Amino acid sequence: MPHIAGIDHVQVAIPPGADQEARAFYGGILGLRETPKPAPLNASGGMWFVTGATQLHIGGQAGFVPAKKAHPAFIVDDFPGYCALLRQRGVAVREEEQVNGRRRAGIEDPFGNRIELIEAARA
Repeated sequence: MPHIAGIDHVQVAIPPGADQEARAFYGGILGLRETPKPAPLNASGGMWFVTGATQLHIGGQAGFVPAKKAHPAFIVDDFPGYCALLRQRGVAVREEEQVNGRRRAGIEDPFGNRIELIEAARA
């Protein structure tokens, strides 16, 4: 039976012209690996990052408003260590209620978009 097999990417909007700040945060502070955008899409600006089999696309949006509810959620190994690293890098990390026995935290990118961090499942 035909079905959805997975998620290819998630798009996060940023203010137009904020590519360098986004690259510094998502690539530098969070440590995501940037992957080249296909040539036909380069003119629109923005950037793509990859983690596992999923991509995170970042792109400028006219009339930008930060996403406070909609968000990407990243699975984090060494959850306490990663949260400590983010705090050292100046990111406000808010511990949130556990779900299914896994720790969670919320952060915001420099533009006010919500990002969730979820502890990797234990074997």
